[in-house]
Amino acid sequence: MAMCLGQIGNLLPHVVVPAVMTVHLMPLWGLSNAQAGLMAAAYAAGYMLAVPVLSSLTDRRDARVILLWGSLFSALATFAFGAFAQGLWSALVLWALAGIGFAGAYMPGLRALTDRLEAADASRSVTLYTSSYSLGVGLSFLVSQWVAEHIDWHWAFYLTSLGPLVMVAVALSMRTVHPPPSSGHWLDVRPVLRNRPTMGYILGYGAHCFELYGLRTWLVGFWTFVVQRHQGSTWFDPMTVSVIVTLLAMPASIWGNELSLRFGRHRAITAVQCTSACVALLIGWSAEASLGWLLVCVLVYAITVPADSGSLTAGMSATAESGSRGVTLALHSTVGFGLSALAGWLVGVALDAWGGANEPQAWTAAFTVLALGVALGPLALRWSRRKNSSER
Repeated sequence: MAMCLGQIGNLLPHVVVPAVMTVHLMPLWGLSNAQAGLMAAAYAAGYMLAVPVLSSLTDRRDARVILLWGSLFSALATFAFGAFAQGLWSALVLWALAGIGFAGAYMPGLRALTDRLEAADASRSVTLYTSSYSLGVGLSFLVSQWVAEHIDWHWAFYLTSLGPLVMVAVALSMRTVHPPPSSGHWLDVRPVLRNRPTMGYILGYGAHCFELYGLRTWLVGFWTFVVQRHQGSTWFDPMTVSVIVTLLAMPASIWGNELSLRFGRHRAITAVQCTSACVALLIGWSAEASLGWLLVCVLVYAITVPADSGSLTAGMSATAESGSRGVTLALHSTVGFGLSALAGWLVGVALDAWGGANEPQAWTAAFTVLALGVALGPLALRWSRRKNSSER
C-alpha cells in the first residue's frame, strides 16, 4: 500500500502537459497539433531512452536506490518546466528530463516491490501497483487542470512536482534487498529476445501503451471539441470527463487481471484488445453524434483501454528469467513508452492532415490510428504462443 501511495505521488506530474496544452500552451506558443503532440510525447521519449539503463541496473543494485533518485529527479524536472519553459524547444527538453526521472521511478519501483514479495502474492500485488497508475494519472488531470484554470498554468507544474516526494519518503523507509547475481552482461537483451512468451507480452504491452498514451494525450482536446460542438456542458466538461475516464482504469485493470486468472491471459488480453479497437473505431466514426452517445462510448473505451494492462505486466513478470528480470523490465518499458511517444505525435499528425482539431473527420482519423495500433497486440500474442504452453 505504501508503494501504491508513492506511485500515485510519482504520477501527479504525469499528464500535466497534455492536460493544459490545448487551452493554455498551444495558444500561448502558437503550436500546431503535431507540435503539441511532439511536446507531450517528449516525456515518453525521455523515459524510453533512460529506462534500459535504469531498469537494467536493478539486476545489480537494490532497486529502491534507483527509485529514490528517479523520483527526486522527476520532481525537480517538473518544477523546472513551470519555471523555465518558454516555447516548444525548451518544453521538449524539460519534459523529456521529467520522463527520464519517471524512468527511474516506475519500473524500478515495480522491481523494488516484487523483490520484497513472495511469489504467491506477486500477481495481484503487481496488478494493484499497476492499476494505481490510473488513480495517479486521474489526480494529475484533475489537479493540473483545476490549478491552471483557477491560478496559472505555471503553478500546475509547481504543485504537481511535490507528488514524487511521497515516493522519496517511501523509498527511504524500505529495507535493503540485494538482487541475485546476474547471469549475463549488462543491457544484454538477447536472453529476453529469445524468450518468446515474454516477448509476446512485451509487444502486446507496446500495443496497449500506444492506445493508452494516444488517448491520454488527446482526451482533453477531443472532449473540448465535443463540448464546443454542443454549445458547452455544465456537468461534463473536459476536466470532469478526463478524470472519470482515467479513474475507471483502476477497476478495469483489476477486472481484466481477474479475467486472465479465470480464462487465461492470452485469451483475455486478445478479447480486450480486439474490443478496444472496435470501440475506438466507433468513437471516431461517431465524432458528430450527440454528446450523450459520445459520453457512453468514451466511458466504455475507458474500461477497454486499460483492462489488459495488469495482465500484460503480470505475464511479462511471470515468464521472465530470474537472472535477467531487470533487463526484461527495461525492454518492456522501452517498447511500451517508445510506442507511447509515437502515438502522441501520430495522432497530432492525423489531426493536422485531416483539417485540424475542430473537424469531425480529423477525430475519425485520430481514433482510427489508435484502433490500428492496439489491433497489433493480439497478433503479437498469437506469434508468441507455444504449443502446450501453460500461458496459452
